[in-house]
Amino acid sequence: MITSGVDMIALERVQRAIDRHGDRFLKRIFTDREQGYCAGRLNSLAGRFAVKEAVAKALGTGIGDMDWTDIEIVTDSRGKPQLELHNQAQQMALDQGWTHWSVSLSHTETHAIGFAVATS
Repeated sequence: MITSGVDMIALERVQRAIDRHGDRFLKRIFTDREQGYCAGRLNSLAGRFAVKEAVAKALGTGIGDMDWTDIEIVTDSRGKPQLELHNQAQQMALDQGWTHWSVSLSHTETHAIGFAVATS
């Protein structure tokens, strides 16, 4: 079996949320590890936001059923994005039999896109 999700977001939307809510927004959406890796780079933050949405879509639910930080996008030693699920997101994936994940993200000057594929 296989499932997938995709999401695209305008970088300015993420910037507006940061401008309006600051650290509260960042802590609600991104783990400390994600924030450390992104080091404030808007395109990296937006890409991770899009992947989180894509993962939620692949799980067949919205983010409302889990915390944003239950979906974490980390990188390997070469910079390849890797998915780590925690808490409710991890349980939902296990309940549905999704054991292997592949994620990808990209961005332009104005938009970021995230893609997630899960297999059993």
